Amino acid sequence: MNTAIAGVIATYGITLLLAWPLSRYFVKVFRGDKTWSDFMSPIERLFFKIAGINPKEEMNWKEHMKALLTINLVWFIYAFFVLLFQDKLPLNPDGNPGQSADLAFNTAISFLVNCNLQHYSGETGVTYFTQLFVLAFLQFVSAATGIAALVVVFKALKEKSTTQLGNFWDYFLKTITRILLPLSIVIALIFIFNGMPASYEGKDTVVTMQGDTVNVSRGPAAGFVAIKHLGTNGGGWFGANSAHPLENPNYVTWMTEMVAQVVIPIAMVFALGLFIQRRKFANIIFAIMTIGMICLLIPSIQNEVAGNPLISKMGIDQAAGAMEGKEVRFGAAATGYWSTVTTIISTGSVCGWHDSTMPLTGLMELLGMMLNCFYGGCGVGILNYYIFIIIAVFISGLMVGRTPEFMGHKLEAREVKIAALVTLLSPFLILVGTALSSYVLVNYPDANWAVKPSSWLNNPGYHGFSEMLYEYTSSNANNGSGFEGLGDGNFFWNITTGFVLILGRYLPIIGPVAIAGIMASKKYIPESAGTLRTDSVTFGVMTFAVIIILTALSYFPALALGPIAEYFSL
Repeated sequence: MNTAIAGVIATYGITLLLAWPLSRYFVKVFRGDKTWSDFMSPIERLFFKIAGINPKEEMNWKEHMKALLTINLVWFIYAFFVLLFQDKLPLNPDGNPGQSADLAFNTAISFLVNCNLQHYSGETGVTYFTQLFVLAFLQFVSAATGIAALVVVFKALKEKSTTQLGNFWDYFLKTITRILLPLSIVIALIFIFNGMPASYEGKDTVVTMQGDTVNVSRGPAAGFVAIKHLGTNGGGWFGANSAHPLENPNYVTWMTEMVAQVVIPIAMVFALGLFIQRRKFANIIFAIMTIGMICLLIPSIQNEVAGNPLISKMGIDQAAGAMEGKEVRFGAAATGYWSTVTTIISTGSVCGWHDSTMPLTGLMELLGMMLNCFYGGCGVGILNYYIFIIIAVFISGLMVGRTPEFMGHKLEAREVKIAALVTLLSPFLILVGTALSSYVLVNYPDANWAVKPSSWLNNPGYHGFSEMLYEYTSSNANNGSGFEGLGDGNFFWNITTGFVLILGRYLPIIGPVAIAGIMASKKYIPESAGTLRTDSVTFGVMTFAVIIILTALSYFPALALGPIAEYFSL
C-alpha cells in the first residue's frame, strides 16, 4: 500500500514539474511571442483565409461570446446529424446502428460542452467514423473553446482600461495547433508503445485462459484517449473507459493519463500569473486549489484503502482495500486518487467504478463536481474560481465599508448580480433535476416508456438517490462520470441532462467573461493604502471560506439524503 501511495505522490510531482515550463510556453503562444511551434503559422493562415477571418481584428467581450456560441451551434448540428446517420457512413466494420434522436441529441451536446456523459457503450453505440470525426473532433474544439474564453479574461485582467480583448479565433486555433495537437501526439505515442490499440480492424476473436471464446472490440483508441485526457474531456473509446485493459493497459499508461488530465489546468493557473504579471496572485489561487484538492483526496484514499466494514464483519481479509469495482492492476489507492482528480477536474474518466466506491468517497466525488473550481477543466476551472473571487471581493468590501475594487477597477452591482446568477445556477440545475427525477420515479414508476422509471435504479434507498443526484451534478459540472447503477440510456435522462449540460456549460463561461470585459472597460484606479490586497494569504483564505460556505448551504440537505445517510447506515 505504501508503494501505491508513493505512486500517487510521484504522479502529482511529475505533473507539477511539467506544468511550470508548459505555463511559460502557453503565455508565449497567447502573447504572440516567437516559439518553436511557429512552423504552424502557414497552416493557421490557410484556415483563416478559407474562413475569411482576420485574426488581428480586436474583439470586445460580446463579440468573443458571439463567435463562441455561433461556432458551437454549428458543431452541434453537424454532430447531431452524423450520429443520427452513422450506420450509413464508412468506417463501421462492426455494423453499429445509428443513434436514436434523443441519444444523438445528448451525445452531441455532451461532447460539445466538454462533458462526454456517454449514455451508450463505445463498442456498440458509435462507429470508428463518428469516434474520430465527431467525438474526437469535439474533444479538441471543446477544450480549445474553454481555454480561448479564459485567455479573454487574462487579457481583460492585464489591461488597465480597454474594450479590445484580442481575437477569439486566434486564441482558439492556436490552442489546437500549438498546444493540444502536439501534446496529444506525444501522449498517443506513449500509449501505442504500451499496448493501446491504434488499428482500424473490427472485433477480434480471442480464446481466454479459461477456454471461453469472446469478441474483443479494437479500433484507433490511442489518439482518442490522448485528447480525452489532455482536453479534460473524459469520454472513453470503450464502454468501461480507462478501466478497460486496452484503454489503460498498465501503470505507465495510468500515470500518463493522470498527468495528461491535470497538467493543463495547473499550467493555466501559473500562466495567469505570468500573463498578467501578478505571480503572487496566481500562487495564492494555486495554493487554495491544491488545499481544496487535498481535503477531498485524503478521505477518498483513506476510505478506499480501509475497505468496507460490512465485508470485514464477514471475516474477509481486505488487505488490498475496498476492491469491489476496481482494477487489480491499479488498486484502491490509485483508484481513490483518480476518482478525486477526475471529479475536481471536469474530465470524468474512470479507472474503477465510482458506483462501487465507499459512501464518503462518493461524497468527495460529488463535492468535487459541485465545487468545480479546484483546478477544474481546460480554462473553465479558473473561470469558476474567478466568480468566487468576485463574491469574496464584494463581501470583503462590505465588511470594511469601502466600494469593492478588483485589479484597479470598481466592482459594482451589475458584476455582482452576474456572479450571483452564475453561483445560484448550479444548485438550481442539480437540485431541480434530482427533484424531478425523484418525483417521476415515485409517482410514475410504471409509466409506459421504453425504460420504465421503476427500472432506473439498481440500488434502492440512499444510494439510489445518490445515483440520480450524481447524474445531474456530473451534467452540470460538464464532468461526464456517473454512478452507473443508474439506467440512464433512455429518453427522460437523455433530454433532461441534455438541457442541464447546455446551461451548465455556457452561462458559467459567459458570466466570468462578461464581468471581466465590463470591468476592463472602466476607468483604472491606481492602488492605494486602502486597496484590498487580493494576492495575500488572508484574501486566499477568505475566498476559500466563501467557496465552502456557499457550497455547504446549497447542497448539504441533498448530500445528507444520499452519501451521508448511506455512510451512517453501514
